[in-house]
Amino acid sequence: MSRHPHDEHHPARFAEIVDRVLEAPVVPSFTRVGYDVRSRLFAWAPLDGYDLRGRTIVLTGPTSGLGLAAAHQLARCGARLVLVGRDRERTELTRAELPPAKGDRNHTVVVADLSDLMAVRAAAAEIVATTDAVHALVHNAGALTALRRETADGTEATVASQVVGPFLLTLLLLDRLRAAAPGRVITVSSGGMYTERVSVDRLEMGEDYRGSVQYARAKRAQVTLNEVWAGRVSGSDVVFHAMHPGWADTPGVAAALPRFRRVLGPLLRPPAQGADTIAWLASDDGEPATTTGTFWLDRHARAIHKLGSTRRSDSPAERARLWDWCVTRSGIGQGGQLQVAAPLEEPDGQSDDLSRRASRSGDQRPAGR
Repeated sequence: MSRHPHDEHHPARFAEIVDRVLEAPVVPSFTRVGYDVRSRLFAWAPLDGYDLRGRTIVLTGPTSGLGLAAAHQLARCGARLVLVGRDRERTELTRAELPPAKGDRNHTVVVADLSDLMAVRAAAAEIVATTDAVHALVHNAGALTALRRETADGTEATVASQVVGPFLLTLLLLDRLRAAAPGRVITVSSGGMYTERVSVDRLEMGEDYRGSVQYARAKRAQVTLNEVWAGRVSGSDVVFHAMHPGWADTPGVAAALPRFRRVLGPLLRPPAQGADTIAWLASDDGEPATTTGTFWLDRHARAIHKLGSTRRSDSPAERARLWDWCVTRSGIGQGGQLQVAAPLEEPDGQSDDLSRRASRSGDQRPAGR
C-alpha cells in the first residue's frame, strides 16, 4: 500500500472554510501562501513517506521546472521513471542526477517531441516494448511561446504538443496503464485556463496569436479532455486527473512572463511546491486511485469553471467535437463519435478500438487543418 502511514483527516469544517476563503480571490490561493496554509491546515502527508518501489511512471518534460521537481520527488520515493524529453543530452543529464529506483530496473530515457506525432508513436512503441505496466503517465511537457509556429501537419505547435500529442500518447499506452489496475493519467494544466471557453473553433489561434492566450486555450482543452477520458474509460482500469500547480517560479515563467514574475516575486511558489500535487496524485492510494475525472489544486478537488461564460460554453456537444477533433488530428481517423454521457461500456469499447487503430496507423499522415 502506498497510503502514507501518518495520513489522517484534519477537522474538516474549519479547514474547508479557510480553503474556500483562500480560493475565492485567486491570488492567495495560487501563490505560495495557499500552499503554506493548506499544507498545514490539512496536515498533508510528507511525500517522502510514500513507497513507490516497483512502480513505473512515465513523465514528459522532466528536465526543468515542475517536471524536474516531480522527477526528483518520485525518484526519492523509489519509482522507476521513464523520462520523455525532446533533448537527449538534457534528459540523460536529468536521469543521471536522480536517486536510483528501488527495484531491479533503473530510470530510462525516451526522446520525443510531443508536437511530432511520428515521434510520439515511436516513443510509445519503445515504452510498450520495455514496460509491462505503466502505473502513472504524467503529461507535464509544455511551453508558452511568444511566436506562432505550426507543425508539419498544420497544427499550431502549442496545441500539438499539449493537446494532440498527449491525447495520442495516452491512447497508445492505454493497455499498459490498464495493466497497473488502475493506471493513472495526470495532466499538468494551468490556472490560466479559467479565462478560456471550451471551443474547438477557437482552439488554434491564427493572425491574432498571443502566446499566453494560446497556452490558456490549450490548457482548457486539457482539462475538458480529462473529464471526457474519465467518462470513456472505466475507473477500475485507468483513472484520469488534471491539476494546476498554482503560480510557480519556473524557468518557463521567467522566460515567457518576465513582468508577471517581477510583480509577484517572492509570492511565487518554488517548483517543489508546484509539483507537490503531481507527485501526490501519482503516489497516494486514497482519492487519487479511487476517483477519476477530477481537477486538483493543492491536493484538493476544484471546480473547472470560475466564470459563467466558460461554463456556458462547456456543452456535451462541444466536448464531443473536441474529442472527435483530437481523434482526427492525431491521425487515427474518424471515430470516437459517442456522446460523453453515453453508458460507460460503449465508450470503453470505443477507446479499445481507437487504441488498436492508433497502433496500426503509424504510417498515416494526420489530417491537416
